[in-house]
Amino acid sequence: MLIKTKKEIPSSELTPESVYRQRREFLKSSANIALGAGVLSSGLISPTALAQTDGLRSRAPEDINLASKPAWLLDKVRNRANAPGSGPYTTTESLTPFEDATNYNNFFEFGNGKGDPASRAREFRIDPWSVEIAGEVNKPGRYNLEDILQPHTLGERIYRLRCVEAFSMVVPWIGFPLADLINRFEPNSNARFIEFETLYDPEQMPGQAARTSSLGWPYREGLRMDEAMHPLTILAVGMYGDILPAQNGAPLRLVVPWKYGFKSIKSIVRINFRQDMPNTAWNDYASGEYGFYANVNPEVSHPRWSQSSERRLPSGLFDRRIDTQMFNGYTDEVAHLYAGMDLRVDF
Repeated sequence: MLIKTKKEIPSSELTPESVYRQRREFLKSSANIALGAGVLSSGLISPTALAQTDGLRSRAPEDINLASKPAWLLDKVRNRANAPGSGPYTTTESLTPFEDATNYNNFFEFGNGKGDPASRAREFRIDPWSVEIAGEVNKPGRYNLEDILQPHTLGERIYRLRCVEAFSMVVPWIGFPLADLINRFEPNSNARFIEFETLYDPEQMPGQAARTSSLGWPYREGLRMDEAMHPLTILAVGMYGDILPAQNGAPLRLVVPWKYGFKSIKSIVRINFRQDMPNTAWNDYASGEYGFYANVNPEVSHPRWSQSSERRLPSGLFDRRIDTQMFNGYTDEVAHLYAGMDLRVDF
């Protein structure tokens, strides 16, 4: 099925930087006053609300690093239905500042340096955008982004993000459960795995054209069906209250918070339901270093470094290191998915 994308008028500019700065200072001041008065202990201001203020930043329009910003997507993300829920969908940990979360990235389609995605993605376009649904489903086809997202209610999830390179962040994502999308397209009984692909466009993504690149393109990732259907697994279309910048995977990315970050594939253009386990980009590159499951496990070291601790961004003069938690702190929610498995073998 081919659904044509409507042309949209670009949205107006983002809130002026001065307004964001005033908002941040107001929230910080309010939090301090509340603490001084003992309001926190009374429950009138939640620890989550205080954690959120740490990630606020004065943002100029160019911080949303995209050449195209569809008005309907801006409206949907900014007018999302709800704040973070309770339990594993939020945390009392301080958010990583917006500037750090958007300027220290691995997105090798734009280059190997941590700053390459932010500096080289300024002209990245997400309008038009479509996603192919393929494989063992009853409703395959190519769907434009608006039709992919239109039925879904967006909410915010504050998740820890642990990179296989042993740095970590706390990020407020805006998205919806992947399970909701899966159910719409009606996978059949043969669908045991889901394969995802990133856009292949060397003109927009210069890392794909680099002779020094060792990864095979397009970038591919995969999940077992029960992992994909888990309530923690989301498709994200925004972060920090606005749409995703290009360097963070605009317009649509996966977020699987108990796995290393490379599993959370960015800029998705294809979702393929399969009976067999798919090949994945990093596993193909070095199967002994990057397993298919890629669950955060402090007891299984990378061949070249320990995974027992992590460097929590932002980093200053001295790195702030913390102990890495099993399944990135989501053990209670996901450990049952791997009952009976040897996680040193199925890493």
